[in-house]
Amino acid sequence: MKLLVINPGSTSTKITLYEDRSVVFEENIFHDAPELLRFAHVNDQMDFRKNLILHLLQQYGVAPEEIDVYVGRGGSAYSQHEGVTVVDALLYQDTVNAVGGSDHPAKLGVMLAYELGNDYGKPAYTLDPTNVDELSDVARLTGIKGVYRNAQFHVLNQKAVAREHARKMGRRYDECNFIVAHIDGGITVNAHLKGRMVDGNVGAGGDGPYTPTRIGSVPVLPLMDYIDAHSTDEVRKMCSRSGGFVSMFGTADGNAIHEKVMKGDRKAVLVWQGMIYQIGKMIGEMAAVLHGDVDGILLTGGYMRFPDVIKGIQDMCGWIAEITVYPGEKEQAALAAAVFEALEGKRPIHHYEGKPVWTGFEGLDL
Repeated sequence: MKLLVINPGSTSTKITLYEDRSVVFEENIFHDAPELLRFAHVNDQMDFRKNLILHLLQQYGVAPEEIDVYVGRGGSAYSQHEGVTVVDALLYQDTVNAVGGSDHPAKLGVMLAYELGNDYGKPAYTLDPTNVDELSDVARLTGIKGVYRNAQFHVLNQKAVAREHARKMGRRYDECNFIVAHIDGGITVNAHLKGRMVDGNVGAGGDGPYTPTRIGSVPVLPLMDYIDAHSTDEVRKMCSRSGGFVSMFGTADGNAIHEKVMKGDRKAVLVWQGMIYQIGKMIGEMAAVLHGDVDGILLTGGYMRFPDVIKGIQDMCGWIAEITVYPGEKEQAALAAAVFEALEGKRPIHHYEGKPVWTGFEGLDL
């Protein structure tokens, strides 16, 4: 059985072809911000990323009709439960329309898997999309009636890393309390309480640390002044695509910025250290969420290739719990393994319900 895993991110497209659980090829294609910002909206990237996939298959001598199953990373539909989900017409359309309120590039994984599956008559699946909702009620509240924090995280990689770490400890994921920080083009830091992601920053929504592509948390009044001088659309784009390093340096290329840091460039050093500082601060917040009962702090994502990022977080947060580094991402392997298991009848296959997991505080005027 041939299974193609499609994983679009804010700065990359990862594509892996599996045959009976063995990797045939794996490619991770970097896209700098200017390359993607020429598309006004995330949906406009579809033809670009689809042609990239088809060209890559051609390079490896694989006809798309030979693939038995298409699997895509997901997000942007209504909030969902964790697990393997069929990508059907309803999930596809709600993803296209971003009914869940976030327009993150991860959504393109579902859209590409569905379209390629339709083109060649093959099924499509997704796993642990960015909008898996396991938030505690207190984590949802803001100081504005009717405005709530939503669930938009790097769920796929965070849960894969947390499950692996629990196994190494000889325990189950749902027995452990972890803080997991996914650090790459986007950054999310979450409290995992007994197998549930009960709190964390909405990275693509202007929340938490700033990142290579995102503004992070900004005080409201200065942000309003900025909007007055610019536009709401510009700030929306800066939340997930053109903020952070892109705003400050015109690029999301972490290697280029880090090279400036190593050369002692004052601006680059300050911005780089500010990002590390804000990640450490967010980890401290999640330690408070878990009441200090933390079985481990797990650092993952592409920025684990920078030793000074790891050391900076260790210096700030090593007193909370033992810190373990999982370089890169486990998303491709997690997507493939879960779908193989589902097709073998070893785990359930869910169907998208077309409504949010959480629908409000029943009986409360909030």
